[in-house]
Amino acid sequence: MTGALPLAIELANTTYAVRGVVQDGLRTREDLTAWLARLSPRLPGGHSDVGDGDLTAARALRDAIRGLARSLEDGAAPDSAEIATVNRAARAAPHWTELRPTGPPRAERHRETAGVTAALAEVAENAVSLFAGEEGGRVRLCGRPGCVLLFVKDHPRREWCSNKCGNKVRAARHYQRTKEG
Repeated sequence: MTGALPLAIELANTTYAVRGVVQDGLRTREDLTAWLARLSPRLPGGHSDVGDGDLTAARALRDAIRGLARSLEDGAAPDSAEIATVNRAARAAPHWTELRPTGPPRAERHRETAGVTAALAEVAENAVSLFAGEEGGRVRLCGRPGCVLLFVKDHPRREWCSNKCGNKVRAARHYQRTKEG
């Protein structure tokens, strides 16, 4: 896997499978706090005070992103409720860009709000950019049976979320061939 996944995919992948059993990586406020901390270099700061409402909002956004990804992959029309969830999260923390007042000109992004709301708004804006942009048509569910992770297909032959999943599929095929032979 090359480079960092888009923020929207990072959130969507907090639903994952262990030995074929789907797991929720955002069961508690502590789970959400840990996820935000892991991605803190890419998110607006000040999200250490996670409340129950934040956890509910993060799960809803995650589920909407996963649903939109499934719709796109299946060629189906996106669900309007999922679109509304992403849009609601995106507009929860208005932002603007300004030139930095000192040093060489550089754009700085500012938000009216901080905390988890701002972080989830950033993820939602990333989802909007992802699904509306050229990468949107390349968002895929992993092709390994039992895996539920999403990825952006960056190579025509890529079918799996990671090399690990690809290796497991190839090993299973090899085992099946040698068992039959």
